[in-house]
Amino acid sequence: MAVFTQITAGDAGALLARLDAGEFVAMHGIGAGIENTNYFVDSSTGRWVLTVFERLSFEQLPFYLRLMQHLARHGLPVPEPRADASGEVLHSLAGKPAALVNALPGHHQLAPDLHHCAQVGHLLARMHLAVADFSLQQPNLRGLDWWLAMAPQLLQHIDAPQRALLIDELAFQQQVAESAAYQALPRGAVHADLFRDNALFDGLPGHEKLTACFDFYFAGTDSFGYDLAVCLNDWCIDLDSGRLDEARANAMVQAYELERPLGAGEVRLMPALLRAAALRFWLSRLGDLHLPREAELLQPKDPLHFERVLRERIATPWHPAR
Repeated sequence: MAVFTQITAGDAGALLARLDAGEFVAMHGIGAGIENTNYFVDSSTGRWVLTVFERLSFEQLPFYLRLMQHLARHGLPVPEPRADASGEVLHSLAGKPAALVNALPGHHQLAPDLHHCAQVGHLLARMHLAVADFSLQQPNLRGLDWWLAMAPQLLQHIDAPQRALLIDELAFQQQVAESAAYQALPRGAVHADLFRDNALFDGLPGHEKLTACFDFYFAGTDSFGYDLAVCLNDWCIDLDSGRLDEARANAMVQAYELERPLGAGEVRLMPALLRAAALRFWLSRLGDLHLPREAELLQPKDPLHFERVLRERIATPWHPAR
């Protein structure tokens, strides 16, 4: 959510008018994240988030936007894309695809406890159940094929121990992906990026309610267990060491299973899925650091964090408690 494309007040006001979203009041760029251009836009009807997509194409974007619309209409706290009079949710600004969604209330919880992790587990399971009747399909664009394509571009930028780790883990994940157990995992549309900074909470301390889950632009069709592993690797770890906090991890999984019990295959493969989730974000952060794009407000994140997480998941495999 950096600012790559400059949008004027006139551009934003014209889009608001076209979408019957109120009269323009103010706007400012959002500096968090690194994939798309994002602005908060205030209108006479409230606050909106305007996204201009820098990498995703007009052909790819209906999957993400319709998924958000689907989940919002199933009563989940997900921003709903604003449609025009014909029902179209994908728009154009500065010659690029764009979307306008409602801004949901709340604040980030960057130091989550058991209560917050349990709420994420509940929400994630409800999302996985809700997509049972979501008909669109699109591969996870940051899945194994992308890992294999990115690795050769990054090997020259990392040291020998990191190269060995990357090569070995890619070989391991290829073996996992080819296994019958992996191919039998339950699958559907998943968020694939539900980190602490992609959720909001509101309420009194210790009693906060999860009020928003957003930034679905890494979503894709993948295994539900992988989506859970992504969350475990962010919400349930010690940030300094990358170690899994088992109390938080168990709280998340137990809450998840109140809505959707995990299958035996998902439990058995969880150590490999946790490794896969760590590898995916290590690679993306290496790419953001060594193969950057120019943007205002761009803040690349430290790839060493997910290198530590990956090494921890290899050294200490973890299965949900049974």
